[in-house]
Amino acid sequence: MRITFFSARKYEKPFFDSACAGKGFDCNYVEVHLNQESVLLASGSDVVCLFVNDTCNREIIEQLSEMGVKLIALRSAGFNHVDLKAAAEHNIPVVRVPAYSPYSVAEHTIAIIMTLNRKTHRAYNRVKEGNFSLNGLMGFDLHCKTAGLIGLGKIGKATAKILLGFGCKVLGYDKYEDEECKKLGVEYTSIDRIFSESDIVSLHCPLTPDTHHIINKDTIEKMKDGVMLINTSRGALVDTKAVIEALKTSKIGHLGLDVYEEEGDLFFEDLSDQIITDDVFMRLLTFPNVLITGHQAFFTNNAMRNIADITIGNIVDFREKKELENAVVLE
Repeated sequence: MRITFFSARKYEKPFFDSACAGKGFDCNYVEVHLNQESVLLASGSDVVCLFVNDTCNREIIEQLSEMGVKLIALRSAGFNHVDLKAAAEHNIPVVRVPAYSPYSVAEHTIAIIMTLNRKTHRAYNRVKEGNFSLNGLMGFDLHCKTAGLIGLGKIGKATAKILLGFGCKVLGYDKYEDEECKKLGVEYTSIDRIFSESDIVSLHCPLTPDTHHIINKDTIEKMKDGVMLINTSRGALVDTKAVIEALKTSKIGHLGLDVYEEEGDLFFEDLSDQIITDDVFMRLLTFPNVLITGHQAFFTNNAMRNIADITIGNIVDFREKKELENAVVLE
């Protein structure tokens, strides 16, 4: 069985080679994203393995089906980049990695919060230049602050545990209430209350039609002045232009992003010798109270090992005609 990995990076290959060892797979790693121009690279493959910035729309799925591709294996939790209806019509199952290491994303979320608050990135650069001034570096105690988490799945729950350990009051919003979260001390409430009472708002929900631009001009107006907004989930949860306007008026006091709505042409690439033409992204970089990382929250060796093992396990189950436990079901 031949697997073509799109958007493959050199740091992934050892993990997938290890997971595939002895299983009889022919692995074809290509660095380019899956799109209309690159889809022919899947020719001769039984499986395509995709990451978050690959495009898998109806037209591409039709071409994959014509080539004989029988399975779409996502090495991510999110699946908003796949046309599930088209895949179902062409009888191509879609499998994913629903959880790989909630701790990796949760810990990165906290790292962004702490860095923005205590401005350690700015202090680091100052000290390297011999500047030991504390002007502009003042933060606040997280203890007794209110953190509102939108989405309390495994990542949201892991984030809540850490924030509770800091002594924060944690409010949560999710379609489904989790008894363990309640016992930990998370208070489930309305999304409007999270917006109005939280000092920190952190997003941990999937991207769906209902959550697209859940952070927008109207919801930002409901937030506290100077709120800290964190997104380590999906870029399109946030209306970036509305956030920029809120940064300009100081309605948003701190912004931390590991994802960006138009990240497809930016993240996971070395563009250091190129001119970045995304004016919205470049405007974000001008604010001293904005911290952006390049979709690295998931990036720990624990998570990479789990992603590889679960992805290949999904493909093995398909080959052996077992029930696909991690299949994405069209609702």
